[in-house]
This record gives sequence, C-alpha cells and structure tokens, in this order.
Amino acid sequence: MKIAIAGAGAMGSRFGVKLQNAGNEVTLIDNWADHVQAIQQNGLTITQNGHDTVVPMTAAAPQDVTTHFDLIILFTKAMQMDQMLQDLSAQLRQHPMILVLANGIGNVETIERYVPQENIVAGTTVWSSSLTGPGHITITGTGSIALQAMVPDQFPDFKRLLTTLNDAGLHASPADDVLAAIWKKAGLNSVLNTYCTLFDCNIAQFGALPNWRALTAAVLNEFQAVASAANVHFDAQADTELIAAQFAPDVNGDHYPSMHQDMAHRRPTEIDFLNGYVARLGQALHVPAPTNALLTQLIHSQEALRGIPTA
Repeated sequence: MKIAIAGAGAMGSRFGVKLQNAGNEVTLIDNWADHVQAIQQNGLTITQNGHDTVVPMTAAAPQDVTTHFDLIILFTKAMQMDQMLQDLSAQLRQHPMILVLANGIGNVETIERYVPQENIVAGTTVWSSSLTGPGHITITGTGSIALQAMVPDQFPDFKRLLTTLNDAGLHASPADDVLAAIWKKAGLNSVLNTYCTLFDCNIAQFGALPNWRALTAAVLNEFQAVASAANVHFDAQADTELIAAQFAPDVNGDHYPSMHQDMAHRRPTEIDFLNGYVARLGQALHVPAPTNALLTQLIHSQEALRGIPTA
C-alpha cells in the first residue's frame, strides 16, 4: 500500500518505520525542513534501548509531494491540521483513505472541511516516541490503536486497513464509539502531557507522586461532567486505570509526553485542544471546568516565559 504520514514527527516517524518494514511504500511528510532534509540525506535514526539503527526512508515537505496515496495517516498537530490539509489538496482529490491519529479533540471536524466523511477513519493510539533531533527519534514501550470509520457502512476498506496496521505490529482494533475513544485519549493526554510538562518529569515520575490520583481526578472529573453535558460517553475511572497502566518502564514510563517535548524545544503546545477544549466547551454548556481552565493558562504562561509564539 502507498502510505503518507502527514506530520512525521516523533509518532509519525515511528509509525512510518513500522509500516515500511511491513512492506508498504511510505512517505514521511513534514514542515520541519531540517528534519526532512536529514531523513532524505542520512535516513531516519532510531534509538531504542541505547542502540541506534538507521532506516532509509522517503521524506518530503507537503508542497513538494506529487505521489498519490492509498492511505494518508494524519499525525499533524491540531493547530496545524488545516494548513496540512490545504497543502495536500491534490492528494485528497484522489480520495485516499484518511486515518487521523493526532492528539486532541475536534480534528475530525477540521478534516471534514476537506474530505468526505465516508473516507475518514478516526482513531486513538497509546504508542509513544520522542523526537531527539532532525531525522532522529527515540522509542520506548509498546502501544495499540483503536479506530472506527466515521460512516462504517460506506467504508468497505476497513478490514484492509486493519490488516495493514496489524501486519506492521501496530495492534489495531475496532472501536465501538470513536468519539468516546477520542475523549478517553484526550483525558489521558490532558493529565500526562499537561502535568509532566508543568512538573518537568516523565510519566513514571508523575506516577510516583503520592498525590497523582488527586491531580488526575481534578482533571478527569471535569472531563466527565462536560462530556455528559455534550452527550459523549466518558468514564473517569476507566481513564484513570489507563493512565496508571502507562507508568511501567516497559510501557511508557520512561517517556516524556509530546507537550513536554514541544515546550522543551520552544514549540507551541496543543493545550487548547486538550484541557483548553474541555474548559471552553464546559463554559459553552454552563458546566464549570476550573481545573482544566487553570492548567491551560499555566501552560500558556510557560509558553510566554519561554518566548514561544502563539500557535
């Protein structure tokens, strides 16, 4: 299968390698020129357990892509999604399958402005990866994917998509309620990404805090109240258990979440599409979410102190 990874940072690059190793023709697409150039010239360097492997891969900036694809996997950050879709408009007109695995809530609504709903599959993943530098990622742990076609009875290639992902060892399975799955992942990210960034720690270190459950409950109880008002299924206890499962070193304990990485590299974070989204939706639905609103402002304050431009 011809596959594009649109947003080929840490996570996109890890998926790209696994899909290429399974025999697919993969193109990594990203706007970071140094990253693209490094992969083009030297291949993608992957660090795992202290050992480096270099994998030759095709990489390109969005405006330089001419290939038509069977599948486009979107890992583009939520605030950059609209521009990426505009840049790939020629490819989208060929009606490829679109799988969005990017973090945050609201991505599907953005994609639907460019792609027929029946071509879209939405999913979540707990795979992890870190961007060490241009053309270089560090990977830890394992993961899985839950996904669902937005219009299941009009998406005949779902079984083929599952097979492609699972042949690459990505542990994909159907989701019965993709919106609930997206909120579940957003809840996890709104705890781990946000607190690990504020505390400058990895996931295991957050899990070792004596009050991690109280900190988690402050976020997820508001998630549950807002989700209920929005008629979205959300289970704060189940999300807490999912978060706890990430603490082990052989899962994601040694990982620094993407928001931590963005802050460290002075890149805008996705806070407005995680805690910030819930705070805004809560305000619109007259459901208070003060913890999520405060955490959003704390992250934005860190961005301002570091001179990070507004996304």
